[in-house]
Amino acid sequence: MSPRTDPGPAVTAVRRFGRPQRWAHRATAVLMGLCVATAACLYVPQLAQLVGRRALVVTVHEWSGLALPLPVLAALAFRAFRADLGRLNRFGPHDRIWLRAALRRDKRPSSRPAGKFNAGQKLYAAWIAGATLVMLGTGLLMWFTHLTPLVWRTSATFVHDWLALTVGIVLAGHIGMALADPEARRGMRTGSVGRDWAEREHPLWRP
Repeated sequence: MSPRTDPGPAVTAVRRFGRPQRWAHRATAVLMGLCVATAACLYVPQLAQLVGRRALVVTVHEWSGLALPLPVLAALAFRAFRADLGRLNRFGPHDRIWLRAALRRDKRPSSRPAGKFNAGQKLYAAWIAGATLVMLGTGLLMWFTHLTPLVWRTSATFVHDWLALTVGIVLAGHIGMALADPEARRGMRTGSVGRDWAEREHPLWRP
């Protein structure tokens, strides 16, 4: 009599992110946090008095901003990271459906089809990447004052300051949405998510 073979346990988790994506996200988050924190210390008088050492705060702000693109540039060496960038940069008909549902505040999963990344995540990634480049460019104009005329530096300061405020607001929204979705945070922390969550929130994604 042949022994009975029992089926293996059902797969309840799927792989969402590898190490390159997770470490690039963490390093970018740390650098962005330094930029935002030091900017607040430079522009809010109460924080400036509390922290002091303005020259050190300026130096940390400048170098963390200069290093901000480096994690993404380093992660480009990995194929999985490049594949995810391709997904973030590609909009399809289902993304328009997702955005219309979001504007109507329709939270039913059936009305928000999404691949590995939904339309909101794609828009956020595109916006924050563009904002980072603009902040880097205007920051360099403010840093190397002897290279540009006064009107350029004045315009760069205006754009840098107001865009920094916008970035802070958008980042607060990003963090708030992450706090509201423990499974998404788990995916970025460990690399894996529950299959039920993946099928519900990203039904077009085929891991």
